[in-house]
Amino acid sequence: MRIGLIGAGRIGTFHATTLSRHRDVGSLIITDVAPARAHELADRLGETAAPGVDEIFTWGVDAVIITAATAAHAELIGRAARSGLPVFCEKPIAVDLPGTLSALSEVDAAGTILQMGFQRRFDVGYTNAREAVRSGRLGRLHTVRAMTADQSPPPPDYLPLSGGIYRDCLVHDFDIVRWVTGREIVEVYATGADAGPAMFREAQDVDTAAVVLTLDDGTLATATATRINGAGYDVRMELAGELDTVAVGLDDRTPIASTEPAGPPPADKPWTGFLERFGPAYEAELAAFVEVVRGERANPCDGREALQALRVAEACELSRHERRPVQLGEIAGGRD
Repeated sequence: MRIGLIGAGRIGTFHATTLSRHRDVGSLIITDVAPARAHELADRLGETAAPGVDEIFTWGVDAVIITAATAAHAELIGRAARSGLPVFCEKPIAVDLPGTLSALSEVDAAGTILQMGFQRRFDVGYTNAREAVRSGRLGRLHTVRAMTADQSPPPPDYLPLSGGIYRDCLVHDFDIVRWVTGREIVEVYATGADAGPAMFREAQDVDTAAVVLTLDDGTLATATATRINGAGYDVRMELAGELDTVAVGLDDRTPIASTEPAGPPPADKPWTGFLERFGPAYEAELAAFVEVVRGERANPCDGREALQALRVAEACELSRHERRPVQLGEIAGGRD
């Protein structure tokens, strides 16, 4: 199998390294807006660098991996669809609903494959939590708590392009709440604080956010996020039911300290970032994509799943600005 990879930044480099080692991937063609970066990565992996995106679609590849800048995702998805190529794309499809819906229409019209990069679906902890819910071990689920905390804020020039904390960061929590519980989010109430560095206010974003989510069976969930968590990178989920409670993300590297005298000691080596914390999950989602392309399994996370998570994020932005609960039915593009 020959795969074209568009974007040789941090996540693109990780994906290229993973795919280069995969037994069913014969070769990679790598391109980037900075040609020198693509050449350096290709040389290091023993793969081929292409001078531009056009070559990805003319040099004969079997599938495309999109790890380019967010603004390019929708156009590249559409181009791959028109070329009849299956695509794996890092989230999001686009930072807005019109761009997302347009790209999905192209995929639907072409009848091609679009797998989205929501890597938490491939993390062992979240997979086990999903099984605990689906098996009935927890009994009736009544409360879900999800959180994402970055150790360090992103670069200032990234913020205006990110789409904001709900679309860029909490969208992972929205997706994983849906996936683990098997329920749809029907209402949100969101708020945020921009009391941190001025760059968040300048980008009309917030550095800390909290959302109350109501699921379609009445289960209540909260999702919180912050861009500045000095203790380390902290991503967790708790699911409480009438029979039992489970937690995802609690291990000896969780950056949290107990104030109880008999509590566990602080982590010696707390997680520092998403690639370190979710490395095995990223590898697993790419292995799944290879299997999808080979016709060995169904698509585990198609573009409609990304659309639903984005709709929740859009509802959160509306809720924060208007300071009110927002029904998902108010947001276009859904299946409510």
